[in-house]
Amino acid sequence: MAIRSIDSEHIMQIRREYNRDGLQEEQMAGNPIEQFDRWFTIAVDEGFTDPNAMTLATVDDKNRPSARIVLLKDYDNRGFVFYTNYESRKGLDIQENPFVAMVFYWAELERQVRIEGMAEKVSKEESEEYFHSRPYESQIGAWASHQSEEIQNREDLEQRFQEMNTAYKKGDVPLPDFWGGYRVVPDQIEFWQGRPRRLHDRIIYYKKNDKWVKSRLAP
Repeated sequence: MAIRSIDSEHIMQIRREYNRDGLQEEQMAGNPIEQFDRWFTIAVDEGFTDPNAMTLATVDDKNRPSARIVLLKDYDNRGFVFYTNYESRKGLDIQENPFVAMVFYWAELERQVRIEGMAEKVSKEESEEYFHSRPYESQIGAWASHQSEEIQNREDLEQRFQEMNTAYKKGDVPLPDFWGGYRVVPDQIEFWQGRPRRLHDRIIYYKKNDKWVKSRLAP
């Protein structure tokens, strides 16, 4: 029995042309974090939906990869920060294998940024500061959800949320021991710009003797 509403020919014809300006090495920053800041600032200033959304890919102890969307919450020359439950699938993966990959994609700009590096926990102070900047219900949600674990039904989750809501008052929710931030320390960052005829521009930065070096890749 057919399970697809769209035929193969239709799927194969889904495409777009890319028409924005290209990338020139000499116009790009010497530091990839600075270059990322330029692009990210444009995405934020243009008002794109979730400009800080990124795909995070991890690998478990059986070399099985998994990916999901998470939100960037900070970045500087040290790396890129996101927050999660340390006991979630991604957290357990990172515990076994700290090497991760991230991808930002801004369709309106016809751009993507690929980042590879090693994830490490941020300080408890950083996690505390961010956790208490979140809305009260998000703080309660962190306590209520045993992220990535199987649950019987939605009602069980809602009940645990109400229990935590009763246990903690607004302004008095402690940081869970199992929740906090990771900083991805990059050793490779690639900037991709869509170009006509699928001859896209790809400029990659990588670490060599603790210094950033950039070069062009074939599309």
